[in-house]
Amino acid sequence: MNEELLWVLMTMLGYLLGAIPFGVVVSKAMGLPDPRTVGSKNVGFTNVLRVSGKKAGILTLLGDMGKGWVVGWAAMQWLTDERFIMFVALSVILGHIFSPFLNFKGGKGVATALGAVLGLSPSIGLLLLLIWLGAVAIWRYSSGGALAAFGCFPVVAIVNEQRQGFFVFSLVVSTLIWVKHKDNIVRLWKGTESKIGQGRPG
Repeated sequence: MNEELLWVLMTMLGYLLGAIPFGVVVSKAMGLPDPRTVGSKNVGFTNVLRVSGKKAGILTLLGDMGKGWVVGWAAMQWLTDERFIMFVALSVILGHIFSPFLNFKGGKGVATALGAVLGLSPSIGLLLLLIWLGAVAIWRYSSGGALAAFGCFPVVAIVNEQRQGFFVFSLVVSTLIWVKHKDNIVRLWKGTESKIGQGRPG
């Protein structure tokens, strides 16, 4: 199979895998509230953690990160063209954010993007994960940790990688993450953003 055809197939499969809303799947499997109907109504890790507890939250996080890692790793293994690799890695993130299973709505892409970066470059992915965890540990804002990690992503990419495609990927992904967090940015500015461990919204 030529690489162009493989790239198209992997991009389609990456998008469909990314579109699987693990927050909804985990919640339904455990008999818990649908995250689209409670709390912030987001299907990602933070809302599931707040409304359904640690076990459901961690399973959601692992599912969302895992699908990103699988697609990023597979792209690195089976493709050689840098542009194709980055398109495939981006597809899983876009699938999560714009899921056809959720009327083209979805999560904010943080966990899936972290997983995809881990698949593309384990050292940079681990560094972003540590920045996220460190910021959350200090300030207890999941959104703040995400903004910190992906605000640093382009800088980390240009310092540690010589691949132009990877740097462009970092800019696109970071922009997506920040745009999806625009409401969180406003709440952080106003001091009204909920902290992890603050309690479950009614």
